[in-house]
Amino acid sequence: MSRKIESHITLAGSLLVVIALLVYFMPRESKFGYEYEQGRPWRYNSLIAPFDFPVYKSKQEVEAERDSALRDFMPFFSENTALPQRLIVSFRADFLHGKFKDVPMSYLTHIERLLAEVYAKGIVSAEQMSVMAQNRTPGLRLVEGTEAISHTLGELFSTRSAYEYIMHADTVRFPRDMMARCNLNEYLEPNLLIDSVKTRTAREDVVQSVSPASGMVQSGQRIIDRGEIVSPQQFQILQSFEHESVRRNDSSQGYWLILLGQALFIASVLAAFAFYLRLFRRDYLESPHSIMLLCSLIAIFPLITYLMVAQGVFNVYLVPYAMVPIFIRIFLDSRTAFMATVCTVVLSSLVLHTNYQFAVVQIVAGMTAISALKDLTERSQLVRVVFEVAAASAVVMLGYDLSQGIDLEHLDPTLYVCIAVNGMLLLFAYPLMYLIEKLFGFTSSVTLVELSNTNNTVLRRMSKVAQGTFAHSLQVANLAAEVADKIGAKPQLVRTGALYHDIGKMLNPAFFTENQTGVNPHDELTEERSAQIIISHVTEGLRLADKYHLPKVIRDFISTHHGRSTTKYFYIQWKNKHPEQEPDEAVFTYPGPNPFTREQAILMMCDAVEASSRSLKEVTEESLKGLVDRIVDGQMQAGYFKECPITFRDLSQAKRVLVESLKTIYHTRIAYPELKPKTEEQPAAPRRTYFFSRRTGQ
Repeated sequence: MSRKIESHITLAGSLLVVIALLVYFMPRESKFGYEYEQGRPWRYNSLIAPFDFPVYKSKQEVEAERDSALRDFMPFFSENTALPQRLIVSFRADFLHGKFKDVPMSYLTHIERLLAEVYAKGIVSAEQMSVMAQNRTPGLRLVEGTEAISHTLGELFSTRSAYEYIMHADTVRFPRDMMARCNLNEYLEPNLLIDSVKTRTAREDVVQSVSPASGMVQSGQRIIDRGEIVSPQQFQILQSFEHESVRRNDSSQGYWLILLGQALFIASVLAAFAFYLRLFRRDYLESPHSIMLLCSLIAIFPLITYLMVAQGVFNVYLVPYAMVPIFIRIFLDSRTAFMATVCTVVLSSLVLHTNYQFAVVQIVAGMTAISALKDLTERSQLVRVVFEVAAASAVVMLGYDLSQGIDLEHLDPTLYVCIAVNGMLLLFAYPLMYLIEKLFGFTSSVTLVELSNTNNTVLRRMSKVAQGTFAHSLQVANLAAEVADKIGAKPQLVRTGALYHDIGKMLNPAFFTENQTGVNPHDELTEERSAQIIISHVTEGLRLADKYHLPKVIRDFISTHHGRSTTKYFYIQWKNKHPEQEPDEAVFTYPGPNPFTREQAILMMCDAVEASSRSLKEVTEESLKGLVDRIVDGQMQAGYFKECPITFRDLSQAKRVLVESLKTIYHTRIAYPELKPKTEEQPAAPRRTYFFSRRTGQ
């Protein structure tokens, strides 16, 4: 599978995954979208009622009115008319059959009269009587046919109070101890029973009779203006508007249409970003790592926003959206960082009602981060960027609030606290950068600076075992960095790559001229064998790079700094010895590939120029210019730069920089005159003027 097809598959798959994730987590339930607080200014534009809606009473008001209405409510009871007669007859039968021994006959008439009296007033169960007393119910309604007659609790008996009433009705003629022998509890049962159906229906009617609204807002009526302090009455109207809006926009209706609309919106934004890449950064579309990094960064912050809105936690201004442009600026470029920021903010603001203010603040924050950050090589740089981003966000927020009529006294301080916390969270970009490097295979400026430290393991070893190669690498690194800075490439990247491009020479340092001290081991070898030893420093360098876990971008410098060129010295020497034969080109050719980035092309030029400049017999500006032109033009004509995006203008500027740099390197010092001993008085010598070099200070 070709790299191009792999990149297209990665792009399509990444976009589909991002769309699916964002649509899945995007809230679809009805949300009011406005945030307001009683006694605080209204932060939005003038709010006009889009439809008629009632002004709902507060929960406390409705409950108070319902309690007041239920205070006079009386439950419905029905009477068991057969029960009293049956119990009185049962008592007479028991009395006449001698169940109550030694109780005189006069007690029978007395007790029958009292039983009839309490049943006539009505007996209610003790449980029902307790409930009515606890609820402060004034009485009950006794259903008689089609009428309901009200009775107060004082007119009624419970089984206990009926017993006590009978026992104490006439204690003079009918003593209590004699009455107790009649077991009256057996003949006292509730004859008034609650009618649960009618009582429940009547209670619901009373509750529903309490209106939940206290007024009406008509369509087109102004509710509140921007900057106006939310009064208690307006707060109640806003709550009513929120309740009615959520009720009207029930997400269960048209669910699939909402889902389709969200998918189309997200797909349109991502398609616009992909179209930008196709027009201006086609190289990113051909890099699966770049595609995955961009899609991941664009998706993660909208996902965080959707989850926060869905759960109703925290404030979206706490989210450090400026991490997106910071990471993309470090690993890719500024223009792409800005476009990714816009896409991220647009996707995030979809679920926010205050999307205009949010979008303006976050886009300005992203632009500030891009302009303030060029290469992140020190922690102090990130602190400065964070300070500038927080300051810019606060200024934009303040300007927006003041422009909308909110005075300083009524500014919402929580938003500015969120911006400050956002800045502190932005500091986590430094440790997260290491995670991104490992996940997506990028190399940051911080890593490049660490690798260019000559005290690390690889470079320190090279400085000991191959001092000439180490000096050559330092010289090439300086030349390449100057060229890269001149033509707008990445100086730190090419400098680091130059330091490591010849690490393979550490294994056989004596076979390379810069490390030789008079003895040349190639004199004892054939041209084929010598060429293979020279070429092997590329493959050995790649092996050492894997051993020391060097990033891929550094390994690319090792493999491309000679491209598909030949070891000319041994190739020409072989042809001179065998004029009648054709050599095996593969034996004398480096494995390559040719450079495919501007930085790799710069290293190839600087490496060849620096090595060849050492062989010049006479160092003059003309000789240096001729050397540089011959080498760079020869590489270009050989087609080594066909795969990299370097221009003729870049090559012309690179040659000028190389000539000027080499002139400085090989600048000769003036010879100082020796002081002659004073033997006799001599005429004073004419005064001479010496010119000092700015670079050498001598």
